[in-house]
Parts: sequence; structure tokens; C-alpha cells
Amino acid sequence: MILAAGRGERMRPLTDTCPKPLLDVADTPLIGWHLKRLAAAGVTDVVINHAWLGHMIEAALGDGTAYGVKIAYSPETTALETAGGIAKALPLLGEEPFLLLSGDIFTDYDLGRLVAVAQAMRHSPRRLAHLVMVPNPPYHPNGDFALVDGLIAPDDAPKLCYANLAVCQPALVAEVAAGGIAKLGPILARFAREGRISGETFDGLWANVGSPADLAETREIAAKTLI
Repeated sequence: MILAAGRGERMRPLTDTCPKPLLDVADTPLIGWHLKRLAAAGVTDVVINHAWLGHMIEAALGDGTAYGVKIAYSPETTALETAGGIAKALPLLGEEPFLLLSGDIFTDYDLGRLVAVAQAMRHSPRRLAHLVMVPNPPYHPNGDFALVDGLIAPDDAPKLCYANLAVCQPALVAEVAAGGIAKLGPILARFAREGRISGETFDGLWANVGSPADLAETREIAAKTLI
């Protein structure tokens, strides 16, 4: 699942007329890089939620054929936040562990690693999620969660930044009503305290494309990097 429902307030005025996931990076929509990497990792079925200017996302990406995937859309009249968006999309996601990506990040992380994690989690229902963690960027110096012996530890320090790359069990959001608004962070923290969220670190190319300055920097990096 690719989360693509946000308004992108910090990216205005660019997102007044274009949803953030469709902003161009190296002649490809930002979300298109995810689709290419998912296809390369052997993922063929993709769910994308959308709210703000969602019709433009559907028009641009179509059924996914151009990227080698099959896309199903989960439209939201009002953005339901991360956990709410996942809960609404559960009928499309099925009962197996699934990859979760935010549509506004740019990275060269090998998604094949998460495919392997998802396959392992089929036999480990107690583990509800696996998070990729990155060094804290300047805009988020205090991070999100600590990582201790391969497990997310929300109350420990030092903390790393959640990269918005994960594998999730559908049961992670089982208590969120379909159509309800809910954030994923508190849910992850609660289950992490029960030892049910694993994680790993990643030190490669990763950017949260949240502002026009971020977009300009990402475009410059992409132009210099063979990805």
C-alpha cells in the first residue's frame, strides 16, 4: 500500500494544483519511483489511497500497467490519516502482511528486503509490523522510536526516524473503524511496548519530500544518482 492522501500543506503552492505524489523527480512522478521499485521487487498488486486531487493520481497512473503493476485505489472524501487510510483499504489489502510506503518519500532502499520480511511474518502473527528506521533528519532531530535488539522501543533513547517504509499485518489496525480517522504512530507505540514491532536501520539514500526546498534537493540528487 502507498499512502497518498495528504494535502501537502508545506509544499504549497505546488500542491494547490498537483497532488504531492505526482510532483516530478527526474522525469518520473515521485510515486512512480515506488511503483518501479515495487515491480522490481516482484510486487505486482498495489493499493493507493488518495483524497486531495485524487482524480489526478488515478488519471496519471491508471491501472499501473505502465509501471508493471496492478493498482487498486482507495478514495477518501476526507483524508483519514495513516491508520484510518489503511483500515479503509483493508478489503483491498487482504489477510496477508503487506508493504506500506508513504508516497512522498524518495529512496533507493531495496524493497525486496521488505518482501522477504513480509513472507516471514506470514508465520509470525504476533509480530504486527516491521519498520525501517533512518538517521534523524535536521527537521526531526528527536526522532520517533528507539531500536533495541531488533525491536522498536518507543520509550528508550536515542531515537531514530521512522522512514515511512514498513511491513504491516492487517491486524495492526483491526481496532480502527473503517472510515474512522486515526494516526498510525500511537498504534505502533502501543504494540511496540508489547514487543510486537520489529525494525531495522537504513543509511542509504532517503528523503522526505515535504517542502519545495526538499523537492529541489531531491531533484538534484536524482539527477546525479543512477537509480
